[in-house]
Amino acid sequence: MTDSARAEANAFHLWLTRLVQVEAHELRALAWSFTYFFSLLCGYYILRPMRDAMGIAGGVEQLHWLFTGTFVAMLAAVPLFGWVTSRYPRRRFLPYVYYFFIANLLAFYLLLRAEGDHVYAARAFFIWTSVYNLFVVSVFWSFMADLYTNPQAKRLFGFIAAGGTSGALAGPAIAAALARPLGTANLLLVSAGFMVVAVVCIHRLIAWKATQPQAASSAEQRAAETRPLGGRVLAAFPLLLRSPYLLGIALFMLLFTTLSTVLYFQQAQIVRDAFASSAERTTVFAAIDFAVNALTLTIQVFVTARLVRGFGIAWTLALVPVLLGAGFLALGFAPVLAVLVAVQILRRAGDYAVTRPAREMLYVVLGREEKYKAKNFIDTVVYRGGDAVSAWAYAGLRAMGLSLGTIAFVAVPLSLAWAWLAYGLGRRQEVLAAGKGQS
Repeated sequence: MTDSARAEANAFHLWLTRLVQVEAHELRALAWSFTYFFSLLCGYYILRPMRDAMGIAGGVEQLHWLFTGTFVAMLAAVPLFGWVTSRYPRRRFLPYVYYFFIANLLAFYLLLRAEGDHVYAARAFFIWTSVYNLFVVSVFWSFMADLYTNPQAKRLFGFIAAGGTSGALAGPAIAAALARPLGTANLLLVSAGFMVVAVVCIHRLIAWKATQPQAASSAEQRAAETRPLGGRVLAAFPLLLRSPYLLGIALFMLLFTTLSTVLYFQQAQIVRDAFASSAERTTVFAAIDFAVNALTLTIQVFVTARLVRGFGIAWTLALVPVLLGAGFLALGFAPVLAVLVAVQILRRAGDYAVTRPAREMLYVVLGREEKYKAKNFIDTVVYRGGDAVSAWAYAGLRAMGLSLGTIAFVAVPLSLAWAWLAYGLGRRQEVLAAGKGQS
């Protein structure tokens, strides 16, 4: 590197430290991690407005069946993921996961071109997109928890999450700009292109990790990079049963997805009643996405890392559940579009900017098998299982004649229970991190 290039790099590093506490040797990894998450969520948010519109096209009264179908699809996908991770090393199975979903995108491209807006194609796309989103993001955060140490995670995860939010802002803009000249089905090819970029980032990050002193210091660590995780294909469930900590995270996820599903169903009903056409509904969903992602990006860049450093993981994890409880209370008194939009923006921005980075830090103190197999099981099967159960429970409450406002009141104590559990998990993570540092 020339003197001028070195000076420019130092100047960039000094500028970047105003936003994130990054060391000079971490700059490449931070850039690739940011780009990786940007590509994933940009590709997904090109598809998301299509998914939400197709969910309504398939029938609001049938949403609980779509959530059930998603859960069943997850049950089929998790053993496949367990088989791949048991037989291939990380540098191979991570790209394989994304190649699989690229192939799926190409298959749906052909299906949607042939079927158009057919109700069965819409339902299949809704289910697949719900599986795809959880899986690729879960694998991303498993890799991040494996790549960075606990102190690095506290400093860098908020900024890395901002890469995803930037992609989530760019995705709808790209979809809006290209939908007419290319056609809706061709957006799937654009999404697949961003997935290819993510695979490139994986290879660069693995190469960076191999150059780090802690990776090169131990022959055992070097060997671990070249061998499969091993274990049984269905090892995730026994791992959960043996660990109260992992069971706590699973319950945390269950409460999170239950409350998110309640809010999603209320959103579907309120938006359906407020707007007559699919185009108007898609516009509303896109506007909510934009507001959520703009707010999220601001919080991730300027607030998240400072929040974790100032209050610790425990209080950071408990913050959004407490705010959501207040939001459900407001929605109980006034179940109208304006309140729903405000609560949804609060919930989603808080999750992406605060809860999600803090939740991923819970895994940094665990072993590699827990980071990939147990975490993937929690992020997919537990998540979508909670979706399916709460979807049927919501349909049952509506069938019993409960109003939207009454159901919102029921969600308030669940939000407070979620906050209590989040605080306890955060405290336990700090204890485990301290013990790991001493050892």
